[in-house]
Amino acid sequence: MTRWLPAILAAALLSFPPAAAQSPAAGVPVRQNGLVATWYPPASGKPAPAVLVLGGSECGEKGGQYLAQAVAGLGYGALALAYCGIEGLPPDVHDLPLEYFSKAVDWLAAQPLADNNRIGLYGVSIGGETALVVASRDPRITAVIAGVPSSVVWQGFDRRNYASVTPTYTLGGKPVPYLPYDMSKPFISVFDLYQRSLANLAAHQDAIIAVERINGPVLLISGKADTLWPSSAMADQVMQRLDADGFRFPHAHIAYADAGHGCATPPGGGPWLAQLDMLGGTANGNAAARVDMWKRTTAFLAKYLGDP
Repeated sequence: MTRWLPAILAAALLSFPPAAAQSPAAGVPVRQNGLVATWYPPASGKPAPAVLVLGGSECGEKGGQYLAQAVAGLGYGALALAYCGIEGLPPDVHDLPLEYFSKAVDWLAAQPLADNNRIGLYGVSIGGETALVVASRDPRITAVIAGVPSSVVWQGFDRRNYASVTPTYTLGGKPVPYLPYDMSKPFISVFDLYQRSLANLAAHQDAIIAVERINGPVLLISGKADTLWPSSAMADQVMQRLDADGFRFPHAHIAYADAGHGCATPPGGGPWLAQLDMLGGTANGNAAARVDMWKRTTAFLAKYLGDP
């Protein structure tokens, strides 16, 4: 059944623009302690809240840089963190050491222009999954925005060997429990594979992200017409878990009826947005969702991280 896995990756890799599609505004390259990132300091030149930003499964730097530029445009410090696909990092979305993300928070907290008491996290797609995982394990994160996220840790994937079964994350060199893909029969779409695999969650309860441990407000954004994975259903699962635990921080899920996997990306990205629209929803629905979600994201950051 491994011949079906390339379809997953082909769709997932549309989550953000290819390298040539972006011309990031000036940022400061960070190559310290194994980190591969770009730092956008607060425009004011004064200490301000800071946000760690994670792109999706395209790996590399470009997706995160696009998101981080939008955050920096609001006046915050923003660190776009690459986590795979670059020399020195895992080649794909597998065996990602959670310690690496802790190092990124360490770096942010040490910056003179970053208020280390107000550090947020913004991730989209697999970056949204990762944002919830990281925030559930690091109390220094005090506000989280997870776009089209997952409620569980998924199995990793390796484009060099689609037959390999690997964890997405490791901790202390050991696999973090994950929900494996259900390859018991051919699937009719990528969405179908994820949906079918979620049905096996009862046997993999340890794969559920412990979102109740997050130390701050949570904003979830999804598209009900997402054709890559069931982001709205999974965001609902996150909300249900938070509610059941009596989560003490504000938490909300904004689900757009006529939008897909690209709805959690800031507006104004240029021609590559048409690629995102291939992952569910209509062009108008996705465009309207991006405008609305960015207004809500801006308000969320201002209220819970502070207005820079």
